Parts: sequence; structure tokens; C-alpha cells
Amino acid sequence: MPDMSAHLALTQLVPFAAEELDKNKVTPGVLGFVVFAVLALAVWMLMKSMNRHMGKVSFEEAPDPDADGTTPATPTGTAAK
Repeated sequence: MPDMSAHLALTQLVPFAAEELDKNKVTPGVLGFVVFAVLALAVWMLMKSMNRHMGKVSFEEAPDPDADGTTPATPTGTAAK
């Protein structure tokens, strides 16, 4: 029996498998649709929840209680004279 490597086996056997495959009959089927629909529903619910939570966030910054309004702030890294 001749010594066949994996590469030689793939090059000889893959074309035979491709001829047997009928591309008109290969579909994702009902299971594929159900999985896609569940993923789409989960993403929609996550986005809805995220929008609701982001609506509760307050972006207004509270005034600094230590800073008084009479002196200007000094830039970082410089000393006040």
C-alpha cells in the first residue's frame, strides 16, 4: 500500500466530497432561525436596559466645596506665587 500523507489525502478526497454536496439543499433550517432570533431578542433587551440605565445617570458635576470663588485655580504642576 502506498504511503499517503495528510496533504495528499486532502487534495485527493476533498474534491469528491464537494461533488456530493448539493448547494440547493443546504440551509440553516429552523434551528438556525431560532438561534438567530434568540440572539437578536437578547441584544434588543440589552440595548433597552442600557438606555434605561443611562437615562438615570446624572452628568452634572457638583461644585468643589474646598474651592472659593475669589482665587483662580492654578494649573497642575505650577506653584502659586
